[in-house]
Amino acid sequence: MLTGKVCIVTGGSRGIGKAISQVFAQNGAIVYAVATRVGSVEEWSADFNQGVSGEVRSVYFDISDEKACREAVMQVKRECDHIDGLVNNAGVEFNELIGMISRINMEKMFSVNVYGTINMLQIVSRIMGRQENGGSIVNIASMTALRGNRGQLVYSATKGAVVSLTKSAAKELAEKKIRINAIAPGLTNTDMMKQADPEKLQNRINNICMGRLAEPEDIAKACMFMVSDLSTYVSGQVLAVDGCTIM
Repeated sequence: MLTGKVCIVTGGSRGIGKAISQVFAQNGAIVYAVATRVGSVEEWSADFNQGVSGEVRSVYFDISDEKACREAVMQVKRECDHIDGLVNNAGVEFNELIGMISRINMEKMFSVNVYGTINMLQIVSRIMGRQENGGSIVNIASMTALRGNRGQLVYSATKGAVVSLTKSAAKELAEKKIRINAIAPGLTNTDMMKQADPEKLQNRINNICMGRLAEPEDIAKACMFMVSDLSTYVSGQVLAVDGCTIM
């Protein structure tokens, strides 16, 4: 589905980002998995690449650093001559109740989740805008942006901003054949989720009609649809991937 496409996935070394990188490469894409910790992608990509039609390549920088973003994206452009897909997956989450919210944590979440997403969107869209076939950008939001959740005021605010910027960017960039969509994952079986209190987690799973957590691959497959040619007339949308959750 993605043969011949070049894609960038931020936060691509673990969790949902790792699954997106792998699913894209399994479907023929050259994927640049972005991370901040040098070597984190190579810990799994060397063996993984031997069994897929595409390839996962590593690139290390902080998406909240505009200069670093520009340099890295231009590196991808030089190496491949085009960029077809961008998944803005990198994010930071601190859960704090009202009255206990840390200014440092708040600034960090906005810096990565919002400003970093805008940095990547701006720089990559300039390249896509010069391409005959444009491109596709997928922003990873959250169900908290749509429904809210106790203890996640700031996190949900940042993801709400991601939803809003997705809709505005879609309208602005449609004439350049660039599609912008968002995926809003529900509870997902990542390492962070495994650290949750089992009883509280089970209570939340009980509200999922499908009776289970999402797997990272569930989110990755939704992203693949948005980047592939199956969604060439889809833009400005927010797709909830939450197993039909009752909130």
